[in-house]
Amino acid sequence: MLENERYQCPCCGEPVEAVLDLSAGDQQYIEDCPVCCRPLVFNLYTDGTQWSLDVRSENE
Repeated sequence: MLENERYQCPCCGEPVEAVLDLSAGDQQYIEDCPVCCRPLVFNLYTDGTQWSLDVRSENE
């Protein structure tokens, strides 16, 4: 199950969108911002139905 989620990059402040795979359970991964190319840490918490996403810079 895929969800699109808009978030604001904590480094450059630009609005961007992530595609989240809720079927994989809780996840932590690093992805570069598509605007400023800085690494971001994504923490996705999900039970398969409800979910929350926390995005922070790698240096936080």
